[in-house]
Amino acid sequence: MVCYHRLVMKHSYISLDTYLKNRFGEKVYKLALDGGMTCPNRDGTKGFGGCIFCSSGGSGEFAVKAVCGGKTRPEAIDEAIAKLTAHGKKTGSKYIAYFQSYTNTYAPVDYLRELFTAAISDERIAALSIGTRPDCLPEDVLELLDGLNRQKPVWIELGLQTIHEQTAEMIRRGYPLSDFERAVHELRARGIEVIVHVILGLPGEDTEDMLETVRYLNGKDIQGVKFQQLYVLEGTDLADMYRNDPEKLHILSLEEYIGILDQVIGELRKDIVVHRLTGDGPKNILIAPDWSRNKKNVLNTLRRLQ
Repeated sequence: MVCYHRLVMKHSYISLDTYLKNRFGEKVYKLALDGGMTCPNRDGTKGFGGCIFCSSGGSGEFAVKAVCGGKTRPEAIDEAIAKLTAHGKKTGSKYIAYFQSYTNTYAPVDYLRELFTAAISDERIAALSIGTRPDCLPEDVLELLDGLNRQKPVWIELGLQTIHEQTAEMIRRGYPLSDFERAVHELRARGIEVIVHVILGLPGEDTEDMLETVRYLNGKDIQGVKFQQLYVLEGTDLADMYRNDPEKLHILSLEEYIGILDQVIGELRKDIVVHRLTGDGPKNILIAPDWSRNKKNVLNTLRRLQ
């Protein structure tokens, strides 16, 4: 049992909810979409199997398929909104089209143009958010994103996870830090906002390692960050590591996670928007940590501690 009276979140931050209300004048929900792509770390271009923590769904288990037979599905936005409603969320008039599954710039530019244009052209879509890898932003894709960003805000979400090369090699990230730096430079030169994904509790990293990642990001021209705890999903290499030697692979308790999260937020540059405080893996394949099964409870706990 977690002793909540011992947990304190001392540091304030700009939440995504606050930022969106200020920017768009109302609550805005993200629509998780699957663009039908894969990843160079899965198809053999950079490696096979993906990062050691990545599930077979490429982090898009909750996403609505936006493509069928290689063609964009015009009804995908409607289905994604209906999915939110089915989960009890009060939907509004503005949404963010979030292409979440796998690497969403890893396709021919004509394919991407059709897919992203269909989403951004919907009057209900206020912004386009695209999850991808820094090594999957060739010049023609950057030009496409530049043009889309002139119509509505485009956010690129980069899966950095850590700045430490030894950890990056161990988790099989598949690209050097220099690729991340180039991607941020090219995106910001075009006025495209950058959101960075960071995993807290990666194998072999202590709190100081995680703080070093945040301090590094403070020196980069980024606009947002997503934090999540390391969690173990069925069918991943991380699951094998966890079962073979659970003592070696330490999974953070909720108390530990909140303590580390508070420290990294305390280090975070104050203008960087915190898009996510914690993650939640699909319950049917989640192995650990068990506390992450109830994301609502975790978020409510974090709010009570502020």
